[in-house]
Amino acid sequence: MLKLAKLLHHKGLYITFVNTEFNHRRLLEARGPNFLNDLPASFRFVTIPDGLPPSEANATQDVVSLCQSARFVMGAPFCELVGDLNERADSITGFPPVSIIVADGFMTFTAYPASEKYGIPVVHLYSIAACALMGIMHFPQLKEKGLTPSNDIKSNTWPFYN
Repeated sequence: MLKLAKLLHHKGLYITFVNTEFNHRRLLEARGPNFLNDLPASFRFVTIPDGLPPSEANATQDVVSLCQSARFVMGAPFCELVGDLNERADSITGFPPVSIIVADGFMTFTAYPASEKYGIPVVHLYSIAACALMGIMHFPQLKEKGLTPSNDIKSNTWPFYN
């Protein structure tokens, strides 16, 4: 997503890259605290809470909890952020109002409340590898055919283990 944001910015679009507070901290730890200092004025990073309890900076968040939070919690802070960005448009930053939301395909529940409230179109981008997306899309058929592994992957009953 960040690479797409950079490409769109290179073409002249104003970019507001929204991250959860947890992921933003990890980005700064990985890239260094000065990573954002050299950004052009038309490219900014902002954060929203992920709705999960604070965890260790180096810990990986529980994926199930994160998905539930994206579905039931993150929509309101994201919607509030979009409203705030639109209210402050052109005042100090020179940024125009939000005109499109490009969201990760797994963040549909976060993007749609703001889209509906403010009439902003949403484009979903599935940034995972195509093979992973195909696996996700075909998982029900794999499960139906009994091709998914059992709970015990070392079980001799798993068809591909032997």
